[in-house]
Order: sequence, then structure tokens, then C-alpha cells
Amino acid sequence: MDKPLKTPPPYPIASVDHALRAATVLQMEGGATVSQIAERLGVARSTAHRILAMLVYRDFAVQDDDRLYRAGPVLELAAHSQSLVSRLRTAALPHLRRIVDLLDETTNLTVRTGDTTRFIASVECRQALRVGSREGMVFPAHRTTAGLLLLADLSEEELEEVYDIEHYRDRPADRPDLGRLRTELKRLRSNGFVVNKERSERGLTAVGVPVRDRDGTALAGLSVSMPSVRYDARRLQSLVRALNSTARAVERDLAEGR
Repeated sequence: MDKPLKTPPPYPIASVDHALRAATVLQMEGGATVSQIAERLGVARSTAHRILAMLVYRDFAVQDDDRLYRAGPVLELAAHSQSLVSRLRTAALPHLRRIVDLLDETTNLTVRTGDTTRFIASVECRQALRVGSREGMVFPAHRTTAGLLLLADLSEEELEEVYDIEHYRDRPADRPDLGRLRTELKRLRSNGFVVNKERSERGLTAVGVPVRDRDGTALAGLSVSMPSVRYDARRLQSLVRALNSTARAVERDLAEGR
């Protein structure tokens, strides 16, 4: 049976509609200038500029050195792995809540898109001094716990592609030192876990392990985050054991389609 035609809501919000249409253009057509978006939406150039600025702010768009707007990390994630992300989140959330009950520290699940990572699930602990939810936020991959875990799963050629110098022509300071990064990733592969001390945010320490698919490919990073003043290195092995046990449970549920 054919689906009924869509009808507009009774109280449409033009600004929301414009932003959604602009995001769709960027995702489906590869990129556009301010003038092109203004023409497509039938709005003034200044209005199109404000719409695109908000999309950039929320990581739905990025602007390259040619002043062309392209799909940002959020849309890249939606385009390439939405179903997987949805399944990961569904499988992980009950286990995130259980590990928060066990450790009383905030727990996250994070995926990688290119040289960035995105927090797709976050459960806060109950302590007054705690790390807040990072759900939906995007960070450079080499600065996050999960990002390092997922970069460590790449081949040398894949790592070179992610950090191709051409991608950083307009932002060279953002490109990590690949020699130092390779050394760190080699150590990480040997350990099987990451300890991130204030690398992504001052005052925050995180410990993480990978979540893998049936073939052993790392799909996401599972981490516990806490204020650095509460991190005790003597608890590291117990934290890693708890995280690994949780990761295996997530993997089982993901494989069984729960």
C-alpha cells in the first residue's frame, strides 16, 4: 500500500525548515556557497549566512578554505553509519547504566568519523563533582580516549589517509605529530586500553576499551570519565576489568540484535 503524501505541519517554523533543507543540500550534493544556499532556499544572503553559521556551530556543516560549506561530522555520521550507531546505542545503554551503578562515574560510548569522534551515548553518575554528559559532542579523535582506541585499529595506510596533510592546509596546527601518535598507538595496542589524562579537557581523566564486532574490528570506544582529582592509578586494573566485561556484554547484545 502506498504511503500517504506528506503534509506540512499546521504551524510550520520557517527557520527550522530552512536549516533542515540547507543541511540536506550539503549532505546530498557535497557542498555549496552562501549565495547558492540563499538561492535554493529563496532567502536573503544574510539569512543564508546565519543558517550556515548555526549549522557549523552544531557540527552539521564545516567551511573549507575556499569558503565552501560542506557536510560536517554529524551529517557524515548519519550518511555512513546511522543504522550501526542506532544499534550500538541501543545495545550499550543498559550496560552503561549498570557500569555507572558499579563505579559511580560517568560512562560514554563514542564512535569515529574521519579525524573526529562523536559521543553517541553518555550516562552521568550521581556524585556532586562529576563529568557531565558529552552526548552529541564532537572532538578531535587523537585527543579523546575512544578516538585513540579507534585510531589504533587502523592500518598504517588508513592512518596516513585520515591525517593526510592536504586535509589540514587551512588548519595546520590541528594536525597531530604522526610520529608521536604512531608510538602512542603502538603502546595502546599492546595494552588494550587507554588512560587519557586531561588530553581532551582540563581536569578530566578517562579510561577506555574498544567495543568490537564479530570480526574483531573496533566499532566504538567505551570509557569511564571522572574528575582528575578522583582518579587513582591503583584502581586502574579494576576499572579496565569492569570496562572489558561491559564491552563484551555490549558485543554479545549487538551480535544478537538486542
